Amino acid sequence: MTTATHIRNLAIIAHIDHGKTTLIDSIFRAARLFRDNEQVAVRLMDSNELERERGITIRAKHCTVNWQDYLINIIDTPGHADFSGEVERVLSMVDSVLLLVDANEGPMPQTRYVLMRALRLGLRPIVIINKVDRANSRPDAALDKTFDLFIELGANDEQAHFPVLFGSGLDGWLVRDLAKDPRSGIEPLFETIVDYVPAPKVDPQAPFLMQISTLAWSDYIGQIGCGRVLHGCLNRGGDFVRTVTRWRDPGNQDAGWDVLATSTERGVHMWVTRGLDRVEVEEVSAGDIVWIAGPEKIGIGDTFSAVGVENAALMPLEIEEPTVSMFFLVNNGPFSGNDGRAIMLRQLKDRLQREVLVNVALRVEDIGRADGVKVSGRGELHLAILIEEMRREGIELCVSRPEVITSVGKNGAVLEPMEQLIIDVPEEYQGVVMEKLARRKGELLHVENSGTRLLRLEFTIPTRGLIGYRTDFLTDTRGLGIMSSRFTGYGPWKGEILSRFMGSVVSMETGAVTSYQMEKLQERSTLFVQPMQMVYRGQIVGENSRPDDLPCNPTKTKALTNHRASNKDQSAVLDMPRLMTLEQALEWIAPDELVEVTPKSIRMRKAILDADERKRVDKRRQTSLQNA
Repeated sequence: MTTATHIRNLAIIAHIDHGKTTLIDSIFRAARLFRDNEQVAVRLMDSNELERERGITIRAKHCTVNWQDYLINIIDTPGHADFSGEVERVLSMVDSVLLLVDANEGPMPQTRYVLMRALRLGLRPIVIINKVDRANSRPDAALDKTFDLFIELGANDEQAHFPVLFGSGLDGWLVRDLAKDPRSGIEPLFETIVDYVPAPKVDPQAPFLMQISTLAWSDYIGQIGCGRVLHGCLNRGGDFVRTVTRWRDPGNQDAGWDVLATSTERGVHMWVTRGLDRVEVEEVSAGDIVWIAGPEKIGIGDTFSAVGVENAALMPLEIEEPTVSMFFLVNNGPFSGNDGRAIMLRQLKDRLQREVLVNVALRVEDIGRADGVKVSGRGELHLAILIEEMRREGIELCVSRPEVITSVGKNGAVLEPMEQLIIDVPEEYQGVVMEKLARRKGELLHVENSGTRLLRLEFTIPTRGLIGYRTDFLTDTRGLGIMSSRFTGYGPWKGEILSRFMGSVVSMETGAVTSYQMEKLQERSTLFVQPMQMVYRGQIVGENSRPDDLPCNPTKTKALTNHRASNKDQSAVLDMPRLMTLEQALEWIAPDELVEVTPKSIRMRKAILDADERKRVDKRRQTSLQNA
């Protein structure tokens, strides 16, 4: 068993795509975690299928490497702002962080957020300027901006005097001095970790104490909690007390917290991480990061303490509230059950409740609808990943357009979530970007010219102003722009935002789409369907070139006669249809429309499929508005 003095616990934090997971691959190679002739995949920590496909980290993951006599526990954290809830919790388990900064991009919005969280906890970061081998890299400028960010976030003297390493996580080398040190291996990183990261401040002789920071679920064992043992030790099968604590007011920590419940539990299973694997052990001791199963229910921030110890409860962990919500509905379309498993409302609730057990940034609210529930998360991508996971499980469902969650200020004014938006865009596209964002209530704060024909534009914008903008942004910049944002807080309501200016092309019939009718429709619209694709009444088959909805019959065939037409040999010339991904469909739909998600298809449809019923509902709505 490794003593606490030879344990180092740290997390890797950075903005998305700054190289966290790639650096861990190099750490594994340097620590000789695998044989020399072993075939090893890249981005080993991205074990989830969705993570590998999208190239992002969704869940925080633990690994352990041995270097000399030291045991180094490393936690890989997500870099996307929508999954920052994972970062908030795991920082309570570590004693330092590796802050990765891209040598070209410098500090980005999520860099600010994760660094702010680390500094608030009193952690002393180690800064790594990554990707210095790339063209247009500016390591010195990136370091200067990082230091300015430390000062801006209120770092104390110890935190501001951080060690710096330069290198390339992909090529597997880090140095302290770019001009003098040889570029081979990452031994300087291990040396810096051992010398700079403090050993866990624990008392092995004190009664057992730990706090849960991460959750997992097993269909065989049930709830599993993960945290760092702060004091003492626990044997497998030993009893402990679980204490549940909650903030009195989640938005105001000054209001204090209360103990809700206590219960005596037993540690049935206990694991520690060795390499990439969990190894079951008979005893855990102070300083270890461990997984424990046994209690029927485990929550984030729960305190596990030795039996008989009074006042052992620890302060709850801070978890920021969701900012975006949407309705998850039972699929009641005509094609329900054709592609996957059509589920009832009870089954939908059960699946979402299982997700809440491990995804604590998610909220599920039953507001009395007979066909679905309201689900809230940290952003569009956060909810889209959940939908994609359910889709791959064979589940069919419908989801509504994302909506922001508002709050009420002290003076009764409506407040909405605001975002800091940073855009890197070629100079020739800055005009159209600024024009589109101005329509969405974006305010330009700062413009920086890096000298590489790229402009960095910084905006503050309502979260709802970004819904549906990403696709337009990629089109306007020909795919050359980079956009990133982070939630900064709540601000005054900015007024109405019209994010979509074109109407929908809605099918009036059920059947197979014909090339004959598509050729006519594409003159007035952009189509989302292909020839011979089955559509149903009320399904959206395209985007109209005008603001109003366009009803159509895409299944109409050419009339057959006894006369030969002069253009009998003319073939239909069809444009390439716009095939929408899940994220694009969620951004595109209007408030009265839904996205139907099945294992094989992504369809958009009207919430009310019958055209006559839609007209009656619209008429009643207009009448009620006039009377009001």
